[in-house]
Amino acid sequence: MQIGSRSGREVGLRWGISAFVDDEGGHTSVAVACALLVSLALVFSLAQVQWMAARSADVQAVADACALSGARAVRAFSTVAQVVDATVLSLGVCGLTVLGAGIVTGLVPGMGAAGVSVADAGRSILQGRRELASSASEGLKALEAALPAAVASNGWATAGANGAGSVRYAGVALAFPAESRSVWTQVGDVDDAALAGAADDAAGLSDEAAERRREADAALEAGWRADCVDAPSCLWGRASSLAGLPAGENPRHLHMEGWNFGVPLLRARAYYAARLAAEAPDGDGAAAQADSARRRAYYAYALAEVRSGEYRENADGTVVVRLPRLAHDAATTRASDLFDTVRWPCTSEGGSLRLHAFDGCPGARGQRMDDATVAQGEAGGWQVCPDCDMGLVSLSRVASASTNTSSGFEHYWRLVCDAAEAWEPARNACAELDGRLREVAEGGADLFERALAQLAVARPRLCPPGAYGCIGVVAAAGSAVPSGLAGPFAGEASLPGRVAMAAATLAPDDTERSGMLRRFFDGASGGSGGGVAGVLGGVTALWGQLLEGYGDAYGAVADAARRLFDGLDAVGAGGVARWLGDRLSQVVAAAGLEPADLRLRKPVLCHTQEVLDKDGSTDAAWIRRGIQALPADGTPAEMLAAFGRQVADVAGETEVDLGELSIPGLPLKIPVKVRLSTLLGGAS
Repeated sequence: MQIGSRSGREVGLRWGISAFVDDEGGHTSVAVACALLVSLALVFSLAQVQWMAARSADVQAVADACALSGARAVRAFSTVAQVVDATVLSLGVCGLTVLGAGIVTGLVPGMGAAGVSVADAGRSILQGRRELASSASEGLKALEAALPAAVASNGWATAGANGAGSVRYAGVALAFPAESRSVWTQVGDVDDAALAGAADDAAGLSDEAAERRREADAALEAGWRADCVDAPSCLWGRASSLAGLPAGENPRHLHMEGWNFGVPLLRARAYYAARLAAEAPDGDGAAAQADSARRRAYYAYALAEVRSGEYRENADGTVVVRLPRLAHDAATTRASDLFDTVRWPCTSEGGSLRLHAFDGCPGARGQRMDDATVAQGEAGGWQVCPDCDMGLVSLSRVASASTNTSSGFEHYWRLVCDAAEAWEPARNACAELDGRLREVAEGGADLFERALAQLAVARPRLCPPGAYGCIGVVAAAGSAVPSGLAGPFAGEASLPGRVAMAAATLAPDDTERSGMLRRFFDGASGGSGGGVAGVLGGVTALWGQLLEGYGDAYGAVADAARRLFDGLDAVGAGGVARWLGDRLSQVVAAAGLEPADLRLRKPVLCHTQEVLDKDGSTDAAWIRRGIQALPADGTPAEMLAAFGRQVADVAGETEVDLGELSIPGLPLKIPVKVRLSTLLGGAS
C-alpha cells in the first residue's frame, strides 16, 4: 500500500496502524469495536466498585440502626418506670392530703361525719397506693429482667430487616450495663391509722362543740333581743323612756355582732343610778311618801347589785358572767339584802314595835327606836303601820309589776339574766372543746408532718440494663457481585465480609415534661376531673394536679394542697380548722419532696467509647473476640452468647402485670399491665 508524501517519496505504512486508521485517516470498524469494548469493561468495573463501596458503607448504617433500636427498648422501660413512680408518689401525697383535709373538715362544728368520710377516702387512696407499690415493684423487676433480651432482640430484628438481595446482615444490640444496677428501696409506707384516729377524735369533739355552740348562739341572741330589740320593748327602750338615759349611757346595737352581756350590765348600772338620783314622791300623802321610800330603797339595792355584777372575757376563751337577779316577789325579797338591811324607822306603839317606811310617817306616834330591818318586822309581835303599810309584802310589790309585765325594765333584765345563765356554761364548754380541738389539730399536724416525711424517703434509683447505652454490632458475610454486574465485560467479583459497630444512648427531650403523665391521667380517669359530690368533689382533680406537677420543682404539690385546704372555707372552716389547714399547707410546702426528671427520652447516637467508659469496660478486646465468634445466622441468644452474655428466656410471655390502680375520687379500678411488645418494638 502506497501513499504520497510532501517530499514526493513513497512511504510504506505498518500494517498494525492500518487496522485502526483507514486510507483517508479515519477510524476503522476495528478501532470503534475496541473502543466500545474498553468502555463497557470500564463501566461494568466501575459499577462493581460502586456497588461494593455502597454495601461496605451500609453495614455502618445498619449498626447505627441496631444501636438505636436497642435504646428504644430502654426508653420504653424508662417511660413505664417514670409513670409508675409518679403514680405511686402522687397517690401517696394525694391520699395524705385528703386524709389531712378529713381532719380539717372534722374540726368544723357540725361537719364531723363529713370529716370521717373524707378521712376514709384518704385512707382508701393510701391503701390503693400501698397495693400498687407492692405489685408494681415486682412487676418492674420482672420487666427489667427481660430488658437485655428485648435490647438484643430489637437489634437482631433490625439487622435482619435491613438485608436485601444477596446481602444479609447478622447483628445484635448489647445493653450496658449488662445487668441491672437499680437500687430498689422499700417504698415508704404511711401510718394512716393514727391520722384516721385524729379524724375520729376531731369528729366527736366538733359535733359536741357544734351542739354547745348552737346553745351559746341561741342564748346570746336571746340576750341581745331582750336588751336591744323592741318586742314590744327592751332594756334599751325602757331605759330611754323611764330614765331618759343619753345615747352614750344607753347604746343600742342593731346587730348581734359586737354585742355581749357587758352591754346590758353597764346599761343597768346607769339606769338604776339615774332612777335613784331622780326618785321623788308622786304626791304629799303618806302613801306617796311611803311608796317613794320603798322605791328608793329598791333602786339603791339594785344599783349595789348590778355594780357587783361582772362580765369578763379571758384569754383562754372562757367568760365570767355574773348578772345578779333582782328581787321581785316576797320569796326573792326575803332572800335579798332588802330583807336584812337596817334602814327603816321604828317606833314603840302601846308596848310593841312598829316599822315605818319613812321618818315623819303619821303612824309613828310612839317613842322613836333604833332603825330596824324588814326581817325584824317579820319576826313576829310587830305591828303593821296603818298609814305606810311598811313590811315584806309592800316592799316586794315595788318590782313585782315591772318584773312580770313587758312594760318594766326589770322584766327585760330578768330575760337578760336568763340568757346569760344559759350562755356562760355553753360558751365555756365551747372554749374547753376548742382547746381540746386545738390539741387534736396540733397532734394531727405533727402526725401529718411525720407521715409526709415517710413519703419523702429515698425512692428507687433506676439503672436498668442499657441505662448507659446500647452498642449495636453487625456483621455481613461476603457476597457475590450481582450477576448483572458481571459477565463478558467484567470478571466475577465478590464483596468480602465486613463488620461495623455503633452506640446509642438516651438523651432527655426538653420539649415536653408532664405531657405523658397528663395523657396517662386522662386515660386512667376517663378525662374526668371529679364528679363526687361535696367535700370529696376535688379529689380526682387533686390527684391529676399532683400527677402532672410531679416533674416540676414540686411547688405544684404545695399549690395543689393549698387549693384543697382553701376550698374547705366553703364548708365553714374557721378557727382551729383554718389554723390546721394553713399549718398542713406549710408542712407540704416545707417537705421538700424530691421531684423527678420527667423529660421524655429519645435515642441518640454517641461514641462507642463513651458507653464503654460509663460501664467500666475500657478494654474492647472482648467485643472484637465476640465479633469473630458471631454466627452468620442465629437467634438473639446465640448472638449474645458469642459475647459471653446470657439473657432471661421471655419466650411465651406477652405481658407483665403491675397491679391495679384505684382512681382517687372515682369508683374505678383499672389493671395496669405492660405488653412486652412495648419493649420489642425496635424493628419497626
